[in-house]
Amino acid sequence: MLRRIMLAGLGGALALPKASWAAQDFASFLARLQARARAAGIPESIIQASTSGLVPNQDVLKLDHHQPEFTLTWAQYSSRVLSQTRIANGQGKYQQTQNLLAAITSRYGVSADVMLGIWGLETNFGANQGNFNVIDALTTLAWDRQSHYFGNEVIKAMTIVARGDAPVANLLGSYAGAMGQPQFMPSTYLTTAVSFAGGGAPDIWNSDADALASMANYLAKDGWQADQPSSEPVLVSSNINIAMTGRENMQTIGYWQRLGVQRLPGAAPLPPDMPAALLLPDGAGGQAFLVYQNFITIRRYNPSDYYALAVGALGRMILA
Repeated sequence: MLRRIMLAGLGGALALPKASWAAQDFASFLARLQARARAAGIPESIIQASTSGLVPNQDVLKLDHHQPEFTLTWAQYSSRVLSQTRIANGQGKYQQTQNLLAAITSRYGVSADVMLGIWGLETNFGANQGNFNVIDALTTLAWDRQSHYFGNEVIKAMTIVARGDAPVANLLGSYAGAMGQPQFMPSTYLTTAVSFAGGGAPDIWNSDADALASMANYLAKDGWQADQPSSEPVLVSSNINIAMTGRENMQTIGYWQRLGVQRLPGAAPLPPDMPAALLLPDGAGGQAFLVYQNFITIRRYNPSDYYALAVGALGRMILA
């Protein structure tokens, strides 16, 4: 996908034509996006309130153009995201929201540990939600990437405003447009966010109840299995066949145990015929996990094995 890179440090005679061209290009793009919003039924007042005076957000462009490219092992990744500080913060949040989490589990069937795991990884329990205006950020990305997807998300964000759920200024999130404590894209907000108490618009920014219930609703809609784990650490023999590992090779707990996989003391009782896959994220000699259907469901929230393993691990550590 072609991306326009606005280079800094060009000499004056060269920089001015580039800046002028970029401004004209963005203005044309914005006009087309506004036309799409009108065709989608967004009121003109909302379109103007959302996009009038917008220019490319240079902070969004800088972050998007300079995303670090590196590969971490599971050991390195987990040591970063499963810090003692994060675990302690999660334990404090659990004490504050224990009754709320129980009520959400009762309604959606999603256990407290997975909600705490997602909450902690996404926004450090609501503390780091991002402070970008979502429509500003999404419009910049839609223009710079020439992305129909991000353009659609702009219109979905306008729909949130048009519904009366939140004013434009309150739609805050990451530079990529993910909003609030659950880091929902606007389209996900519209299909999945809930007001836990009912009677009002979901407030995934300021309401722990709405944020956690919306996470649970997302997982429940994607097939979360109540009273089942997502993953668990196990011990494996040194001669395990690495070719048999990976989330695609679902067998049963009993099958893996016959091959020498050992569940740890204190693991939840599970039937031997429960489907499970064996995951060795760092290969032979590293940590080993049995992963279950709920692991696949977490990956629909974020399609990363590391992320799904970390959600399960963080939740277990908080509730240990």
